[in-house]
Amino acid sequence: QVQLVESGGGLVQAGGSLRLSCAASGRTFSNYAMGWFRQAPGKEREFVAVMSWNGAITYYADSVKGRFTISRDNAKNSVHLQMNSLKPEDTAVYYCAASSRIGPEAYKYGYWGQGTQVTVSS
Repeated sequence: QVQLVESGGGLVQAGGSLRLSCAASGRTFSNYAMGWFRQAPGKEREFVAVMSWNGAITYYADSVKGRFTISRDNAKNSVHLQMNSLKPEDTAVYYCAASSRIGPEAYKYGYWGQGTQVTVSS
């Protein structure tokens, strides 16, 4: 089992920045690829970013490329999502997730946090 707890969400104006964090506990954190997903009201959950277990590989959704940066600290069992140049369409609940296989597909992720709300005002 892996337990994931997100933090750092909030309300920000368009153009602003937020840094999300996800703290992991349980099984060896460094065994897992760590991803971020988001779900806006009335929409399906969508992939945002993922980083491999050692940080060597990252993938981003086209919609966030160049604005968001994923990072991880295996010594602290944490993963972060730095979000810059935020837009109203980034408004969603953001989830971190752990997977033994890297990729953008949600079905690959067996462990999920409870989510943190990000609201970007125009």
